Amino acid sequence: MIPSLLKPAGYRIFLVGVAGLGALLYGMDIGVIAAALPHLIATIQMSVTQTSFIVAAVLAGGMLASPAAGYLADAFGRRTMLAVSGAIFNTSVCLVVASHGFAALFAGRLLQGISCGIIATVAPPYLAECLSSKVRGRGTAVFQLMLTFGIAVAALIGWLYTRRAEQSMSLVQGDAGLIFGVQDHAWRLMLLSVIYPGVLFMCCTALLSESPRWLFFRGKTGRAIAALRRACSAQEAEAELLAMQTAAAVEQRRGNSESLLKRKYIVPFLLVCLVLVCTQTTGINSVLGYLVLILRQAGLTAVNSTVGDVLVKTLNCLMTIVAIALVDRKGRTFLLKVGTAVIVCSLLAAAIALSSAESKRWDAKGAVEAALKGNSVTLDLRTAALGAQTGNQPGILTVLYTWGDGNRMASVATGDESPVLRIVPPAKNRNAALVIRRASYGPLPSKWVGWFVAGCLAIYIAAFAAGPGVVVWLVLSELMPMRIRSVGIGVALFLNQSVAAGNAAAFLPVVGRFGYSSMFFFWSAATVVYFLTAAFLLPETKGKVLEEIEAMF
Repeated sequence: MIPSLLKPAGYRIFLVGVAGLGALLYGMDIGVIAAALPHLIATIQMSVTQTSFIVAAVLAGGMLASPAAGYLADAFGRRTMLAVSGAIFNTSVCLVVASHGFAALFAGRLLQGISCGIIATVAPPYLAECLSSKVRGRGTAVFQLMLTFGIAVAALIGWLYTRRAEQSMSLVQGDAGLIFGVQDHAWRLMLLSVIYPGVLFMCCTALLSESPRWLFFRGKTGRAIAALRRACSAQEAEAELLAMQTAAAVEQRRGNSESLLKRKYIVPFLLVCLVLVCTQTTGINSVLGYLVLILRQAGLTAVNSTVGDVLVKTLNCLMTIVAIALVDRKGRTFLLKVGTAVIVCSLLAAAIALSSAESKRWDAKGAVEAALKGNSVTLDLRTAALGAQTGNQPGILTVLYTWGDGNRMASVATGDESPVLRIVPPAKNRNAALVIRRASYGPLPSKWVGWFVAGCLAIYIAAFAAGPGVVVWLVLSELMPMRIRSVGIGVALFLNQSVAAGNAAAFLPVVGRFGYSSMFFFWSAATVVYFLTAAFLLPETKGKVLEEIEAMF
């Protein structure tokens, strides 16, 4: 086998690379939906709630998988579960790309989330258990680097296909059927792009060694030593083995009946859960998933919104590299405090800019209802009378409507290739009455406001990448005691993904009612709690082996 032929340094690179491929899949899944969403909305009839569920499905799948993944990783091993996650992932991509309705699309995205939940639960502790204390911080941080790289790659793919779709739509001279075909083709190709790293990841997991700590605590000492020597120098392997033997001897003296509710278990467990929940209350996955829509509402064109998406997510990747260089020098708590403080400020600035733009819009429900004919609406913004005037500044019309089976949202700007609002019922709603719930129209923020919001989000992403983005995986792997590590990580990630999925699912309904700024104000307030947690509750773990960290409690 290839890994057995490598020296420890080479095998460490291979080991971290395979785990990084898993993170890449997770990142691409999170990031690719942002650019695909506008095309998806245009070609598959979904309510606002259903659209939010499609974005949240990956996070919900991770929420469902995390607790079970912890138990299964303890029962069958870390490497086995990584291989299983690869097989599930590739199956899910085929289901997503072949879907033609909400149910199949949601099922595929949920299955992708289950795969990613297994990866997120298993890969970071797997790396922490295989690597020595000298490189554990940087090695585990590579997981976050590859996750952010996956998000950036997905954004670039989204930009390329969006640009191609916009060019194609400009050539079809308003033919609705051809426009539909272009958009349908665009989102399917975007979501198919993740299959290639998925197949590579599944193949590479077969070449990994099992976690030495998992082997040791199951009495397979010989295999544990062999696994350690593949990833560590002889001196490091002896030190890691001695730490495991010492911890096992202490555990044996205390007896196996020791309660999991003791301070050494419950305090680090609660700390990890708090940090993981706070990480998601920054709104990170919602921002990444809805970034193109946010920038579109802030005043950027469709293509420029995807350009901003690429730039912000590329910065996310670059700042993760900076964090990897600093995490074993400055420490975990330092990066977390600085990162959360900057996040609060950038979210507040973006919220104020969005609130100022949203306050200038007025009710246009009457004008939209006046265009209602034969249970459908066709309204050309270039000739429509929408109340007050925006002068020469481009305007944007946002409509919330229903056919009796859930609210739906449509948004059209005067600067679009085809600035026409079209609401046509699908076959199943052909006889249901179209009801316009709300409609607002007003000046589209200038491109400078759009780029200001993009700048705020770039700073937000940079701060997150340099602080919470890297540190959260280390906290997850380092603070959780070995006896409850897999199960505890599964529960903590369940809470993490629950908050992420709730954020994503609530986003469109909330912004449809209260505006985009409302979510940004909420996230900034929640991040203050995160800063206080990092400043006063979280211990520093830099330079300590896992057994030393456990002894701190």
